[in-house]
Amino acid sequence: MSVGQLRIWSGLVIGALSLAAPAVAHHAFAAEFDANRPVNLKGTVVKMEWINPHAWIHIDVTMADGNVERWMVEGGTPNTLFRRGFTKNSLLPGTVIMVDGYQAKDGTMKANGRDLTFEDGRKLFMGSSGTGAPRDGRDPRER
Repeated sequence: MSVGQLRIWSGLVIGALSLAAPAVAHHAFAAEFDANRPVNLKGTVVKMEWINPHAWIHIDVTMADGNVERWMVEGGTPNTLFRRGFTKNSLLPGTVIMVDGYQAKDGTMKANGRDLTFEDGRKLFMGSSGTGAPRDGRDPRER
């Protein structure tokens, strides 16, 4: 193989790897969550993680039997949530919220959140569009 051919092949390999990396880092809704397993959770915020590619809200949910379950709720990207009205002070520990979303396919206490409602009735849309999530008309960009 000539030096020129080696450079071309090296460039193709590096290019292919750089294109594959973002696909591995981000998942589609349907890869992890089940549109046929809607959840409605009421809980107290324990922690909010403003990380890419998705923000995560950790909430303690008190079940009917009194046991407390810690749920992780995935939202959109931090930038998307900020544009929808979320700030770093919106979900401080101790804040009580209601979340509508979809449970993880593996049955764990993990969900993809669609709507978040505060106790005073304010709502924030937290789901991400275009990822395979159910089109239910709640996403303002679906209209």
